[in-house]
Amino acid sequence: MRFDLTNKNAIITGGGSGIGKAIALALAEQGATVHILEMNVGNGQKTVAEIKAFGGKAFAYQCNVVNQEEVTTLIVDIAGDNNIDILINNAGIAHVGNIENTSEADLDRLYQVNIKGVYNCIQAAIPFMKTQGGTILNMASIASSVGIFDRFAYSMTKGAVLTMTYSIAKDYVKYGIRCNCISPARVHTPFVDGFIEKNYPGQESEIFEKLSKTQPIGRMGEPEEIANLVLYLCSDEASFITGSNYAIDGGFVTLNGQ
Repeated sequence: MRFDLTNKNAIITGGGSGIGKAIALALAEQGATVHILEMNVGNGQKTVAEIKAFGGKAFAYQCNVVNQEEVTTLIVDIAGDNNIDILINNAGIAHVGNIENTSEADLDRLYQVNIKGVYNCIQAAIPFMKTQGGTILNMASIASSVGIFDRFAYSMTKGAVLTMTYSIAKDYVKYGIRCNCISPARVHTPFVDGFIEKNYPGQESEIFEKLSKTQPIGRMGEPEEIANLVLYLCSDEASFITGSNYAIDGGFVTLNGQ
């Protein structure tokens, strides 16, 4: 079976909803044991229940990726009984604003989750991966590569995720560790629905359509489409790929403006 992850252990941050949930389901369907690190552990447990319903193996843990001690203790505990074969840094937060209306508190909050959170997880997991190899997949964004209106702090943090990916790939390829990232454009998740409902009450359908059409393909991505790319990059079929950034964006980066 292609993309077989039997006997693989995968750690996924933010696996309780949206893209993270889709990734957890996809990897479990291919045989991986999934360990979900979630701020909202209730959501993580719901994902675990869905995985167990089709015979998969999964666990959910309360975890704030900002807290280095908490992350390290948890990953050491997971590694005590399992190899860590796959680490997926999916947890992240967004912010709307240019530099003038991005406060220091906004900047610090995004740094803590989107940059330090990724750092904490990789630093804790990589000593275990060095003994047998492994795969690290980071969630970047099209904002890592091109300018996005009113996304100053978010773009800054996702640019850091991109360059962290390159650095880890370079430093650890000799240990059989592959590190890549993917850069989605807009994906239809509960977060998007909540954002539109909060900021554009009464205009939900109009704004959803407008945002969808910013992608040349004419729609937002689906979480399952992102998960399919993650599955490939974390499988042995992608064993020749490291240090790469994959846009999955409906043509946004290359086709807009042409």
